[in-house]
Amino acid sequence: MDPIESFAEDPRIAVRDGAKIDPDGRCVIYWMRRAQRAHENPALEAAITLANAIKKPVVVFFALRIRHPFASERHFTFMLEGLADTAARLERRRIGFAMRLSAEPRAADDFARFAAEMRPAAVVTDRNPLGSIDGWRRAIPAEIRVPVLNVDANIIVPSAIFGREHYAARTIRPKIHAQLERFLVPVNKCRVCVAWPPPRGFCSLVPNRELRDALPLDRATAAVGSLAGGTTAALTRLKRFIMNGLARYSARRNAPQLDGTSGLSPYLHFGQIGPHTIAIAAREADVPDEDRRAFLEELIVRRELAINFTTYNRRYVSIESCEPWARGTLARHADDRRAQTYNERQLEQAETHDPLWNAAQRQMVEAGWMHGYMRMYWAKKILEWSSSPRAAYAIAVRLNDRYQLDGRDPNGYAGIAWAIGGKHDRAWGPERPVYGTIRYMSAASTGRKFDSKAYIARWQQGADIR
Repeated sequence: MDPIESFAEDPRIAVRDGAKIDPDGRCVIYWMRRAQRAHENPALEAAITLANAIKKPVVVFFALRIRHPFASERHFTFMLEGLADTAARLERRRIGFAMRLSAEPRAADDFARFAAEMRPAAVVTDRNPLGSIDGWRRAIPAEIRVPVLNVDANIIVPSAIFGREHYAARTIRPKIHAQLERFLVPVNKCRVCVAWPPPRGFCSLVPNRELRDALPLDRATAAVGSLAGGTTAALTRLKRFIMNGLARYSARRNAPQLDGTSGLSPYLHFGQIGPHTIAIAAREADVPDEDRRAFLEELIVRRELAINFTTYNRRYVSIESCEPWARGTLARHADDRRAQTYNERQLEQAETHDPLWNAAQRQMVEAGWMHGYMRMYWAKKILEWSSSPRAAYAIAVRLNDRYQLDGRDPNGYAGIAWAIGGKHDRAWGPERPVYGTIRYMSAASTGRKFDSKAYIARWQQGADIR
């Protein structure tokens, strides 16, 4: 049996048709993109399984894109710390690791050059949740004529199961729950049968601070020194949350001044920990059922609804991604008088009349993270204070992507779409100026739900979050 055929029926894995394994190939290459880990990574384990079947070693390739518009010291410090952890774990498993700088518009061009050097028997990659379900096929360079497996490595229920965009949590939730018994299972760790022997001249960049300091990065967006990147740090944070935070999650999760969340979103964004690892730990924890259910709802249903949005709606970074009813009500109120308006620089500098909003913006700029409840309020006020809904959406995306450690992520894009464009929501009456029937949030109503004075005081002087 062709080893590739064993993957064909797995909905987590898409196989490019028409190519044959090269029996003379040196190795199986795992082109690591979003799943930047060696721990419980379905894409890596698929590469090892395939390599074992054809008696080849595995080498991991990672392209470090330095021309990204949001290539900052903040994001690269966290990512390189994670890649250093991953490289060490791969070495212990006798797997190669090659990181190369990518100054090309497409990382695929750098991968093509690496593949020409290595001459692989087959290729495995992990699916990017920011793109169409079949977009990966176009991203594979034409020079790659061996089989390519694309693995959904950062989600529990594979995106291909749904086949279309879902419009609310209530529609996707039963479909996800129906599949959890099948897919919410531990990621098997495979034994590596053939160790990686680096060929003569093989080289890799070392993911360390010296490399970061030599790169042309945005230095104004500084690293968050109190938040270390990497799988080891993520597992430590998960353990601490399971022991000390999960049992109170349902009561504390919407209290920004308490920070009762897991704090794992940056690690999930960079793929330094997988959702299976987190969900299984929560499922097996000795905590009240209401806390476990509330956490798994956020981790699985809400997160995978966001991934469904960015997978099946290619306009997710613009107001055009939102539903017709929402675009219509916003258009009818686009010319409404705004009580206050602020430009992007004023918003970025937290120079508004609203101390609660300013605190949220400072938290994001200084700590690289904002509590989820405040993210909703933050984006809605940008809508209220901007010249148009389209401008508000663009400003929110740019600020989110520049400062949030978990920016450029399905959760962030879905949250902005919900707050500004009613995504995954419904119309709310009565109609209001600017908002129309988009759900409204005020400083007064928001502040009554938690100790907003404590939150404002915490961020008034720019104290470090952690």
